[in-house]
Amino acid sequence: MSGSHFDDTNSISLVYSGHQFGQWAGQLGDGRAITLGELPVGESSELWDIQLKGAGKTPYSRFGDGRAVLRSSIREYLCSEAMHGLGIATTRALCLTTGETGVVRETIEPAAIVCRVARSHIRFGHFEHFHYSNNPQSVKQLADYLIGRHFCEWSDNPKRYYLLLQSCVVSTAKTIAQWQSVGFCHGVMNTDNMSILGDTIDYGPFGFLDSYDPGFICNHSDHQGRYSFQNQPSVALWNLNALATCFSSLLDTSEITDCLQQYENEYLSHYRQIMAKKLGLLEYTQSDEQLINQLLVMMANDRIDYTLFFRKLCDFSEQNQSIRDYFIDRDKFDLWSKDYLLRVKAQDIGDEQRQQAMQQVNPAYVLRNYMAQDAIKAAENGDFSEVELLLTILKDPFVSRPEAEKYAGLPPDWASEITVSCSS
Repeated sequence: MSGSHFDDTNSISLVYSGHQFGQWAGQLGDGRAITLGELPVGESSELWDIQLKGAGKTPYSRFGDGRAVLRSSIREYLCSEAMHGLGIATTRALCLTTGETGVVRETIEPAAIVCRVARSHIRFGHFEHFHYSNNPQSVKQLADYLIGRHFCEWSDNPKRYYLLLQSCVVSTAKTIAQWQSVGFCHGVMNTDNMSILGDTIDYGPFGFLDSYDPGFICNHSDHQGRYSFQNQPSVALWNLNALATCFSSLLDTSEITDCLQQYENEYLSHYRQIMAKKLGLLEYTQSDEQLINQLLVMMANDRIDYTLFFRKLCDFSEQNQSIRDYFIDRDKFDLWSKDYLLRVKAQDIGDEQRQQAMQQVNPAYVLRNYMAQDAIKAAENGDFSEVELLLTILKDPFVSRPEAEKYAGLPPDWASEITVSCSS
């Protein structure tokens, strides 16, 4: 590969294995993703993978056709950019292309290809594949590759494999904390859908919370609720344990245990810091735990819209308490808001400055399912204007836009009827 051209290169697809819904699924792989190569990005010339998703059969397509439908491609295209706009580590969508050839699913649907880029597409499942194939040498080679590409400063460090596993634990904890703070539910947190760098990868049946429901299940195929919103932090740790098993040929048990034990503190630290900022607090203190938890319990009891509430909280003050009307149990909210205002007033910051800071962490827009559905319907009829509008607002979701006012309020009643599954 020379410069930005792909002359004389061979595209590849990667084999991996994984646990799906907690059960060992064996060999999987890039069933519909083809990696074209690596490109230097930015001033640092960091290499990023460039990959086509939905371009056709690969050696790991099994009984599939390797294609992708337009609806799922639009969802991934928009959500990966929405997550980037929210400041969450993610694969990115470079472009979306469509064709005239249909794809047979339940019906014949229009096909599409997403060109996505990422720092790496290596997953927990890549390590699992070689570990469970009793191939420790390949586990080591894969670890050495990751260190050489992403952490070259560790190359000669005798603790480099410990540092690699530790980095994965820490970055995963941070990403999950960010998911929880914005109300994002991945939907299919199988080990083969977990990035070794902690990036959000594989947007299938994802969903952002509308009304706050900790038990929210965004994946219609998740009949047991394994990947519900409230389970995501614990599932991430379960997946990290599965990954850590694969490092048993590189690290001793005490080193693996030490890495895994760091997850809870890292997750809670990141989550608490973010939630404090969402409330307009300069720093998290131990006493804020009760303030945050009481609010979330009230929101769950009264099914308060998650994104809308926190955006409106930016304007909350003694003079403006309009969000009180969102709650059914207003007496309980009054008690909470009294403690909240006392906590806010104790800070060395004015209301205007606090409100501006809160608007930088509480988005005006997230990619709700009904928004994606409207864009998909129009696109299937050849009109991509709604896709373009959503892309514009989601790239900078903290800025309110007059042209997107319809997306800044409560979702329509029919939004609750939308279901997405692993085939979406």
